Amino acid sequence: MTEYLDLIMFAALMVAILSGFPVSFSIAGVAVAFAYLGWMLGIMDVSLLGALGQRAFGLLTNTVLIAIPVFVLMGAILEKSRIAEELLDTMGRSFGQLRGGLGISVVLVGALLAASTGIVGATVVAMGMIALPTMLRAGYNPALSAGIVCTAGTLGQIIPPSTLLIILADVMSNAFQQAQYEQGKFSVEALSVGQFFAAAMIPGLLLVTLYLLYILIRGALRPMDMPPAEIGLARPNRTEVLAAIVPPVLLIFAVLGAILGGIATPTEAASVGAIGALLMAGRKIGINPKLILMGAAALVLLGLLAG
Repeated sequence: MTEYLDLIMFAALMVAILSGFPVSFSIAGVAVAFAYLGWMLGIMDVSLLGALGQRAFGLLTNTVLIAIPVFVLMGAILEKSRIAEELLDTMGRSFGQLRGGLGISVVLVGALLAASTGIVGATVVAMGMIALPTMLRAGYNPALSAGIVCTAGTLGQIIPPSTLLIILADVMSNAFQQAQYEQGKFSVEALSVGQFFAAAMIPGLLLVTLYLLYILIRGALRPMDMPPAEIGLARPNRTEVLAAIVPPVLLIFAVLGAILGGIATPTEAASVGAIGALLMAGRKIGINPKLILMGAAALVLLGLLAG
């Protein structure tokens, strides 16, 4: 009975999410409804709910998971300061005149933003608002254009510093330690987030390579689906390209280098990345007293998180 209830709960969750209801409320609502159903069927012990507060407090005090909201902050800064938009515009003008060039630029920018922010939302929003209209105006196949934007936007799920990998590292580390304890092995070295990031690096780059190969092959076989952009896109000069690409690349090296090199924990590296994003945004937006105050408050918070 329990196995069928799990499948029904999963199906109900999918229906709730696909219906357009907010994801957070869908997850919470389905959980509460099936907890009540399990209690009614006598397959759930209500006393388990007593540990809910302790579990929530444990999650809030988990030093690894604290990195997630900081990475989200970094992605939000890059999106709102239009740094991601500038990067996408520059790459689009660099490759747009090639067949499939706009698709190539979207994938490359998606990989850079994924490695800069670790979240999907900022990448998908930025490319969906900027790249998709440009590709459609250039005569790209609508279904192909939407597919390129969606696949490139979701690279943040696997390319470090992915927030999904942080959650997975925490869960798998606890499960690994518990399994070793049950086998009588008590001197166990925990799995780190850096190990998960290092393991996901090659699959992430391989996925980017496969996307690029698909675009090139599709462009060669069906050139009408991805014509060169002939809409007055002026190629950027070397200074514009460097100004758009170098800051995100430096941010990537600062964050991932600190984590993979064992120099900093994910939380500390995320704080450094958020500070770098704030500095990049400040350089682009200019001087504003309110922004300076907000930035100072954010830097104090990030400094406390970094220890």
